[in-house]
Amino acid sequence: MKTLNLIALLTAFLLASPAFAKLGNPKAPKTGVFKYNLKQGPTTLNPLSSTDYYASIVQSYIIESLLERNVDTYGWEPGLATKWSTSKNGLEYTFTLRDGVTWHDGKPVTVEDVKFSYDAVVHPKNKYKTAHSKSYFENIVKCEIIGKNKVKFTAKKKYFKNFEVAASFLAIVPKHLYENPTKAQQKKLNKTIIGTGPYMLDKYKRGKNLTLKANPSWWGSKVSKKKGENNFKKIQMKFVKDDTKAIQAIEKGDLDYNSLNAEDYDKKAKGPKWGKDVFKVSVKNKSPVSYGFIGWNLKHELFKSRKVRLALYHLLDRKKMIKKFLNNRSLPATGPLFQQSLYANKKVKPVLFDRVKAIKLLASEGWTDSDKDGVLDKVVNGKKKDLSFTIFEPNKDFKKYLTLYQEDAKKAGVKIIIKVVEWNTFIKKLDERDFEAVRLGWGGGSVDWDPKQIWHSDSIANKGSNFISYSNPKVDKLIEKARGTLDRAKRVKVLRKVYKLIADDVPYAFFFNAKSSFYSHRKRMKRVRDTYAYGIGVGYWWIKK
Repeated sequence: MKTLNLIALLTAFLLASPAFAKLGNPKAPKTGVFKYNLKQGPTTLNPLSSTDYYASIVQSYIIESLLERNVDTYGWEPGLATKWSTSKNGLEYTFTLRDGVTWHDGKPVTVEDVKFSYDAVVHPKNKYKTAHSKSYFENIVKCEIIGKNKVKFTAKKKYFKNFEVAASFLAIVPKHLYENPTKAQQKKLNKTIIGTGPYMLDKYKRGKNLTLKANPSWWGSKVSKKKGENNFKKIQMKFVKDDTKAIQAIEKGDLDYNSLNAEDYDKKAKGPKWGKDVFKVSVKNKSPVSYGFIGWNLKHELFKSRKVRLALYHLLDRKKMIKKFLNNRSLPATGPLFQQSLYANKKVKPVLFDRVKAIKLLASEGWTDSDKDGVLDKVVNGKKKDLSFTIFEPNKDFKKYLTLYQEDAKKAGVKIIIKVVEWNTFIKKLDERDFEAVRLGWGGGSVDWDPKQIWHSDSIANKGSNFISYSNPKVDKLIEKARGTLDRAKRVKVLRKVYKLIADDVPYAFFFNAKSSFYSHRKRMKRVRDTYAYGIGVGYWWIKK
């Protein structure tokens, strides 16, 4: 699923935030088709309602915000706005729009588009299906047009991300297309996308690929500081989900770029072509690190017990998985954020594999093998029930990890069923809360952590990102306190408490935090650096003629 903090990460990690020309090569040729592995097709292209990672990647090339981050300094750079200011009380943010910007359909961008984009997100009846975004905008009470090319956002109270929300979390969309579409138009909006960015949608073949073409009218082409970025005539995004097939594709030249996991990097990216025609790269930067997890549906009777959740966590042998599949290039995650983060509580230790402890915990909750069939059971509402549940998995390549979990759990009398589910169906199951357990992952989020969208009880309703229905009043209270704490050092202390409380509640069984990031590229791809401070910066790459 996509979160707004995930969008911020992806923009920094995969593209190149606008920055000074020295970050790229101002003499780079504007040529070629860049073949990029998206791995999975997006569920919808509609930037208002989409909630998945893959859609956010596509949108980050097409949809722009008022300001953007410098990929090397993390400082603010002009986007659709050229000027900005904050009032003395810190609650009003004014932006001056860039002159002469047009949508991909040729219509001019106006302050009306900015106001509509805000109004759509905060619509009281969730008309535009933006519930996943609302937690970030709840403090912004209005967006006003105060001049021909000026807008002002007003916050009702202090929140450390207020300015960032207005400046970069708000995806600006064209009012004339998104305001009141008919049913037929709405259906079309799910398959098309109109923005102001450096690329525009060319072709979309569902299940196969998606092609973007350079926007000849992009405002950035006339800005000297932006020379050296967005150097491709076209970007073809392919949907190669299978890791082995993706490796084969880049070896053949069917891909120019493919992200790698540690197993791909060490075990699969080998052979006569590697180091000659295709290269693999390991990097470390300041980008937040993603983590995977098994999420328990806390509305399900089985998972209401913390002891049961903890027992199931103790059956997950992550050290074995890291050694077997990841060549010890990851760490067992400890909680709801990558543990290298400033906001992670270093006192929280990983829950390690311990079958004996797991069995004792389950026994204390009444789970025993009464009929000696090898599966623990318990009488619930007068009926004997086996300790059995299904995990939905959207990526068949990850199934091997769950298979190890399944085998270890079986030895403790727990029956786990693994069901690989197609992505669109998977998202639907999450939105409808129709699952027992799911295996998924979150991006590392923003550099400064705000856990509300995923962990606050307000984010449960309306298909919000808290799809496991986690609710802890203490966590809610501390999250609200942190959001209003502008002093970073003080906020860190509060959020470390949040980190520990969530980890102690065991709402997820967390998997890994990678020590490095990995990717591969063809020889023809040229770049100034392997990575920048806050992202790889693919947007600065170019193709050698």
